[in-house]
Amino acid sequence: MPRYSRSLIILHWAMALLILAAWLTSVGGRQVRLNPPLLHFSLGLSVLLLVLPRLVARWWGSQPRIEDPQGPWLNLAAKIGHAVLYLFMIGLPLTGWYAASRMGIGVSLFGLSLPAIVASAQGAPGPVAEIHETGGTIILVLAGLHSVIALWHQFVLRDGMMQRMNPV
Repeated sequence: MPRYSRSLIILHWAMALLILAAWLTSVGGRQVRLNPPLLHFSLGLSVLLLVLPRLVARWWGSQPRIEDPQGPWLNLAAKIGHAVLYLFMIGLPLTGWYAASRMGIGVSLFGLSLPAIVASAQGAPGPVAEIHETGGTIILVLAGLHSVIALWHQFVLRDGMMQRMNPV
């Protein structure tokens, strides 16, 4: 089975690690205003920065064609699943940036200060912050499901699908 390009493999695993690290470094509630999670901000924004080259690489054909498709419904489910993951990889960093801006917290990408994307407001940051927090958990569930499906291909179907994204 053909493999993904080296660039897509690197981006895939780098983003997987960044997403997990961003989730592990997240905090909520009052702690955010008192002690902003700067590493969390940088990790999340790194995902946003990497998603564009990843989409461009996919669009330019760095993604191998599946030689033995599992059928139209499973292929459609796979496309929808990947699209949802991409929406979260774009939406989560943007909603986090919005929520931080709304709380008046400066956002930086590993020391590079970024502008606020909305005016700060007193009180609770609003529903976007809640969407961001819930979305962080959802993307982990989706990534876990993505991993379980990959393992299913490897050990149940034995179709070599995981070799396409193997970094070695």
